[in-house]
Amino acid sequence: MIFKRMVFKTRTYFIFIVAIFLLFLSACSSTQKITNSARTPIEQLLHSEAIAKSLSRQQNDLQLHIPVGAKVSLHTTGLTPDNPFVGEMISSWLGKQGYIVDNSENAQYRINVIVNALGTEFGETFFGIPPVSGSFIPISLPELAIYKSQNQTGYTNFHLDIYELPSNRFMRTTVPYTAETFYNGYTFLFMFSFNKTDLSNPPELRSLSRIMH
Repeated sequence: MIFKRMVFKTRTYFIFIVAIFLLFLSACSSTQKITNSARTPIEQLLHSEAIAKSLSRQQNDLQLHIPVGAKVSLHTTGLTPDNPFVGEMISSWLGKQGYIVDNSENAQYRINVIVNALGTEFGETFFGIPPVSGSFIPISLPELAIYKSQNQTGYTNFHLDIYELPSNRFMRTTVPYTAETFYNGYTFLFMFSFNKTDLSNPPELRSLSRIMH
């Protein structure tokens, strides 16, 4: 009889400890919710910095073969709705190189920007217990990640077709302007998280100072 009581008490203590442990994990876990924005700030930075990086890699005098100070008209086309943004970034870059962007009849050259690809790729590696939501018992457990990595890559690929005006004579096609950016998030042992990225000033999603404030 005494042995049965001891076994019952041991099981009770064990269940209690397990319940406290799971409660502790649920309190320490963090979840990133999807916002109502069409793209998160990180996705926008992955796009914009990939474009900027691709432009900085090319030598202007070897690429365009257009006299500095010439008036150029700019037209952008591609398969994504972000073509106007790409065009504005290239327009700004051309201005910094000494060209005058002029879409009127006074333009001496026309540059067609062909956006071959612009977007992000996402990959995830997970080892642990996925989130559990009870249907009969109203108890939900958070995701318990022994190891988890979320890898997001921004990629851009475009080239420029250059025409002489007003003859519309085709002059040349540049080599592709390509670049990649990345933002990776890692979680291990349920609660320890950190990020790795080549973005200049990304938002701090899990900033300790923000949590303390």
